Amino acid sequence: MSKTVVIAVGGNSLIIDGDHQTVPDQYAAVAATVRRIAGIIEKGYKVVITHGNGPQVGFILLRSEVARKQIGLHPVPMDSCGADTQGAIGYQFQTAFHNEFRRRGINLPVATIVTQTIVDRHDEAFKNPSKPVGGFYTKKESEERIAQDGWDMVEDAGRGWRRVVASPAPKEIVELEAIKRLISSGTIVIACGGGGIPVVKDTRGNLHGVEAVI
Repeated sequence: MSKTVVIAVGGNSLIIDGDHQTVPDQYAAVAATVRRIAGIIEKGYKVVITHGNGPQVGFILLRSEVARKQIGLHPVPMDSCGADTQGAIGYQFQTAFHNEFRRRGINLPVATIVTQTIVDRHDEAFKNPSKPVGGFYTKKESEERIAQDGWDMVEDAGRGWRRVVASPAPKEIVELEAIKRLISSGTIVIACGGGGIPVVKDTRGNLHGVEAVI
């Protein structure tokens, strides 16, 4: 019976340096990572890949803020940022695996699962947001965001003001059964990007995304 290994790829590891932050640059880093992982798969291991997304979420938030200032476009919620990065990074891994498997003569399916992670709506982290996200703001801009959007803002070592969000503890992976079934079928799975999209259950058991990070 083949063993299953979980490989965690840091979001920062997909950005080599400040001069290599573009989407093609990140794909090149993914492809280099996949070449190493393919060697593990050739040895008979089942593989599940998870990845960070901190810098990528930051880029989305910065683009959102620029669009908001210039043309009044609506901001992107944190849960949507997480979903966007899971899809985009997962797509890059799927493409890289397809190409690497083709080169090596490996015939295995690869799938990305956009993954939700349930957190406790009463987690103390929501009372004390501490995780910085996005770019820097002036004091005036931070006051506007607090008044208009209800953001929590903190001054960051003299560099400006930044938004902070909660980082609650993960409780349950919503798509866990789907992930298990895919692994059992021999599929290479990319899942739980960024720790999963933080969601809470309401009193009826319905899920709702929250402004937080895992």
